[in-house]
Amino acid sequence: MAKKKQLTKKQLSLLDELFSDDADTGQVLKDHKITASVFNQWQSDENFAAEFDNRIAAMYRQSELIIARYATLAAAKLVQLTESESQETARKACLDIIQLPKMLAKKQATTQPDDQPEDAVKLSSKNASKILAVLAGK
Repeated sequence: MAKKKQLTKKQLSLLDELFSDDADTGQVLKDHKITASVFNQWQSDENFAAEFDNRIAAMYRQSELIIARYATLAAAKLVQLTESESQETARKACLDIIQLPKMLAKKQATTQPDDQPEDAVKLSSKNASKILAVLAGK
């Protein structure tokens, strides 16, 4: 088995800055005195590409963590919005609440295709309309 080639300090420094907040790729390349053609060659390198992909995956996991932390707060806010004096705001909140189980089931299906959520609510269009009417106070 071949030994995995280490990335250079310059490559690691570039990646660190590329994945920092508010990074502009063109400016980062310029700051590091790296041409676009060199950067493209690096992206073709198996080790560089793997590190690049690992950092992207880590950023997506971090995003999912932030969303998960605020999901309960967002759901509570949606419920509050159903009481809004603005009928349009209340209506949209109701629709979002109705769609939430569907979105959660879809998310779980993409992460665990063989498991169906036991608590997912399945609503027919007719029942969804009835719930919407009740929540809207009609």
